[in-house]
Amino acid sequence: MSLVRRAEPADAEEVLRLRQVMIDSLFQADRSTGWHTESLPTLRSRLGDAEGDFAAFVIDHPERPGTLAALVAGTIEYRIGRAGNPTGAVGFVFSVATDPTARRRGYARACMETLLEWFRARGALRIQLTASAEAAPLYASLGFLPKPDPLLELRL
Repeated sequence: MSLVRRAEPADAEEVLRLRQVMIDSLFQADRSTGWHTESLPTLRSRLGDAEGDFAAFVIDHPERPGTLAALVAGTIEYRIGRAGNPTGAVGFVFSVATDPTARRRGYARACMETLLEWFRARGALRIQLTASAEAAPLYASLGFLPKPDPLLELRL
């Protein structure tokens, strides 16, 4: 039996806590959590939509009841089809985080494998993510390959 389960609306605060763990590890300058309150209702709603294009998979912390040990979240986006992806479904992985007290137990890998199955079941055959140097070996072991990224961003 897998320890991985789909996150539910009741997990929303813990999902945000683990997302903050990930953010803090990548962006040392901004440790603010004021956005959690504003984000919580939307996150609860999205976690409650089992048929939607967003999913989060978690593992409960074995030593701290009521808290999560690991989180992986992803979404499926539609892009106009092309050769190699005629349906245009593309998965994007984000918010991969493990509680510092639960690392090196294979939790992130187990959650990632479950998320990849979720993508596959929904027809997303191309999966993208942005990896930290620390996490890159995990993703490489799952078959992810580096890709030159011409991504540009505009903040409105």
